This record gives sequence, structure tokens and C-alpha cells, in this order.
Amino acid sequence: MTTTAERTAPGRRAQLKFVLVLGGLTAFGPLSIDMYLPALPRMAGDLHAADSTVQLTLSVFIVGLALGQLVLGPLSDAFGRRRPLLVGLVLYVVGSVLCAVSPDAWLLVAARFVQSLGAAAGVVIARAIVRDLFSGTAMTKFFSTLMLVSGLAPILAPLIGGQLLNWTSWRGVFVVLTAFGALLLAVVAFFLPEPSDSRSPARLGQVMRTYGRLALDRSFAGYALASGLLFASMFAYISGSSFALQGVYGLSPQAYSVVFGANGVGIVLAGQLNGRLVGRVRERVLLRSGLLLGVVGGISVLAAAVFHAPLALLLVSLFLLVSSIGLVMPNASSLALASHARSAGSASALLGVLQFVVGAAATPLVGLGGPGTAIPMAATMAGFALLALLAFTALTRPARVVVSV
Repeated sequence: MTTTAERTAPGRRAQLKFVLVLGGLTAFGPLSIDMYLPALPRMAGDLHAADSTVQLTLSVFIVGLALGQLVLGPLSDAFGRRRPLLVGLVLYVVGSVLCAVSPDAWLLVAARFVQSLGAAAGVVIARAIVRDLFSGTAMTKFFSTLMLVSGLAPILAPLIGGQLLNWTSWRGVFVVLTAFGALLLAVVAFFLPEPSDSRSPARLGQVMRTYGRLALDRSFAGYALASGLLFASMFAYISGSSFALQGVYGLSPQAYSVVFGANGVGIVLAGQLNGRLVGRVRERVLLRSGLLLGVVGGISVLAAAVFHAPLALLLVSLFLLVSSIGLVMPNASSLALASHARSAGSASALLGVLQFVVGAAATPLVGLGGPGTAIPMAATMAGFALLALLAFTALTRPARVVVSV
């Protein structure tokens, strides 16, 4: 990616405003997924529903988050960023209110789907706005700054949710999410100007052709697969680590929370290190380094699980793999979006959807060996980290120049 011909970046005060607004939009997903997790048992009891029915509120949210990005990304290319974003924020507020007042579990599932469509607007359009505002190393640095939010939100969300439950019911969690959505709606409506003046048609045929063109673009596919496959390794960690560390290694819930939080801090630190190195080191080199770090961490996790290594070695290995996200995501996003300014919304949507689809495929693999072993989780993490490095190496190599003699 060219780093010398960058567009004029916003000034420092404007950048701070964009960090706060786009960071809030980026946090929609983790906050909406993780904040209410401590309340799931209470919700099942209050709504007189089976645990599996209440867990559907999580599954349907992830499905809606993926589908919403596919729709709202192209719409933001056609109508500008503000209008689809405002519609999405209204949907999020309405969905959150419906969640707070739902009288039974099935209405709650439907309300979560509405909420997820609104959250998708924040996630996909925030990424497209970064592409509108920045290019070159400035874009990568800004994505690295957003990793501060992406890393902290999953750590803080369950803690905030747990504290809220000390003085309110699970419905109060959705009231807080409603207030958060309403605040962002007001900020976007009054303080966020339209960042993009380019438009592309929103006809279904044109949208499908755009997605097809992106999928057939070797470089875009390579960067998207690299980030998506490593994100799948992260999904395996999220879905399996509580069972492995508590059930197999005997950590208490409190100790597990500390480990989970420390790994989240690793993502933040790696993201900030990446922001400092961008401009001195090429994005491809930083991305490759992050993928190699993920592979080393994944293989170490697998070796620790297979050979029953001391817990300390397993924890260090997990920290390496999870921290690699902070190096991979900013560089992969920046490199993937670099050549697609006119279709940044669609490109952002495909990036986001791929992460969730591949991540969802990784989750069932974690439980294949039953509750008494960490090997399936470790093998899934190592396998997807290796696939991420292979995708990057195979698909993003510079084309060879053939000279005729």
C-alpha cells in the first residue's frame, strides 16, 4: 500500500472526536454481546424459559450482526454514511427498548435481532468512515487506536453488567444499552458530518457484482481471510477457555476473569505498539509478524495441552496468541480497504461478515473432546492461526513480473 501519497488527515482535535465517536460505534458489538452475559441465568428464571431458549438471544444477535453488515455496508456506499448510520442507531435504540420490556423469551429473541441490525450499522460504517477519512499509514494508525476500544470493551462489558446486576435486574442492562445507543444517535445526528461524497448504485445486481469483485480480488481475499481466520482462533479461545481453564486446570471464576482481562490488555498493548511502529515498518511486515506471533502462540498452546505443561506456560502461550490480534486486525483492515475507496462500505461488510462466519465455524470444534480436555480448543486455535498465515502468504504475494526476451 502506498504510504507517501496520503490524503490530508483531520487535525488532532477532530481526530479525538472521531476516536470517541467511531470507538463508541465499534464498541456496539462487544457491549451488546458481553454486557448481559452475567444475567443469562436470571433471565431464564424470570422469563420461565429453558437455558437453550435464552442462549438463542446471543446466537440471533450474531446472525443479525453479520446480515446487517451485508445490507448496510452497500447502502452506505449508495446513500452516504450518515443516513444508514442514523437508521441503524434508531433501530438499535428501538431494539434495546423492546429487549428491556419483553414479557417472554421469544419476544426477547426477536428484539435482539432488531437490536443486532442496528449494531451492525455502527460496526460496518465506522470501519468505512475510517477509510473515507484516512489513507496510508494514517489509516493503519487510526485502526490501531480503535483497537484500544476493541480490546477494552470485551473486558469491561461483563464487569459493567455484573455490577449493574447488584442494583438492578437484567432489564436494567438493556436500559443502559438504550441510553448508550441514544447518546450515540444524538452525537452522530448533531456532530458527525458526512465523510464521503462518492456514491455507487444500491441495486441488488450491482451490490452482488461488487461483492463478487471483492471476493475475486486476491489481495483483498488474502487480507480478509488472514484476519477472519485468526479471529476464528480468538472465537475458539472465547468459547472454550472458561471450560478449559476452570474445568481442566482448576482456576476459580475470579482467577479466570483476571486471565481473561490480562489477555484483553495484551490486545490493547499490541494495538498501541502497532500504532507506534506504523510508518517506520511496512504494514505487510507488521501483519506478517502478528500472524507469526499467533502461530507461535497457537502451537505453544497445543503443546502445553498435549503434554500437560505447567499452567504458567499455557497462560503465556494464550497471551501471545490473543495479543497477536492487536497487530493483525489494524494492518489487515487497512491493507484490505486501501484499494476500495468507492466501495469501502461493501468491503468493510465483507471483512466483518467473514470474521463472524469463520468464527462461528470454529466454535463447535472446541467441544468435540468433551469437558475433560483442553486439546480440542488448543488444536482449533493453532489450526486457524496456521491457516491465517497460509492465506496471507498464498494470496497476498506481489505479482511476479514476466519479462519477454
